[in-house]
Amino acid sequence: MSATANDILFHQYDISPFSEKVRVAFGIKNLEWYAVEEPVIMPKPELTALTGGYRKIPVMQIGADIYCDSQIILRELERRFPEPTLFPAGDTGLAWAVSMWADRVLFQNVVAVIFGGGPSIADEAFIKDREKLTGRPFDTEAMKQAAPMMAEQARAGLSWLEDQLADGRAYLTGEKPGLADAAAYYNLAFLRWLNPAGLKVLESLPKTAAWDERVRGIGHGKRAELNNKDALAIAKAATSQTKEKADPNEPNGLKPGDTVSVMADDYGRDPITGTLVASDAQSIAIRREDPQVGEVVVHFPRAGFFVMKG
Repeated sequence: MSATANDILFHQYDISPFSEKVRVAFGIKNLEWYAVEEPVIMPKPELTALTGGYRKIPVMQIGADIYCDSQIILRELERRFPEPTLFPAGDTGLAWAVSMWADRVLFQNVVAVIFGGGPSIADEAFIKDREKLTGRPFDTEAMKQAAPMMAEQARAGLSWLEDQLADGRAYLTGEKPGLADAAAYYNLAFLRWLNPAGLKVLESLPKTAAWDERVRGIGHGKRAELNNKDALAIAKAATSQTKEKADPNEPNGLKPGDTVSVMADDYGRDPITGTLVASDAQSIAIRREDPQVGEVVVHFPRAGFFVMKG
């Protein structure tokens, strides 16, 4: 495989839990993609040149269109590659709600179990990086204190999966896998990689344990490798395919041509500034320039992100 502006370039690292959610979607859709390995901690000079400062993983690049956050990546994958769908039961809204729960609630439970419930796996550089990312102390001692309670919370959430699977269905919404499966599953994969003792909870959740193995068996589609310098060169040689689009229902009167800043509402709150190209209830795209990549359009979700004019 030789990468082009039409290919999926996936900026990730292998133990990134949110990248795993997208990799399962690649498997569901049987897609070909290039892994562009990025550092776990800062600095990430090639990535931030593409995004304008956004540093979180994963980021998907297709030519000069850059998609930040797994939510917008999955929306774009479904738009470009609608079959097999990520919504096999026609439960689009419900699946997105499950995904947000998995990202915001279950994930935080699992993080506490991983970093507080076993041997220390966070060195000083990682701790300092995550403190800058979150804007608060990365207190492993506090996590150790909280780990038993968070394990209880994680079990409660996973028990909902057990309830959903109680009728013998293969996946959370039926006989075919979709977004809900990828979103819930990546948390178990994260435990498996960094604190496999945390998977003991599955001993009391046999249907969830079997489902976990089924999702794991989906695989990641067809993966190849690409270095990040080549990814930047592809962006610089390409032209964004995003068309200007105004949102008639935009609640704050934003329109194409406005200068806006976009930032996550939870952590990694680095504002990315550019010119608004297109927006709707679930997405916003801004145009920006960088000497290393030329002109690119950077895409973000609206849920979980703030957009500020000026």
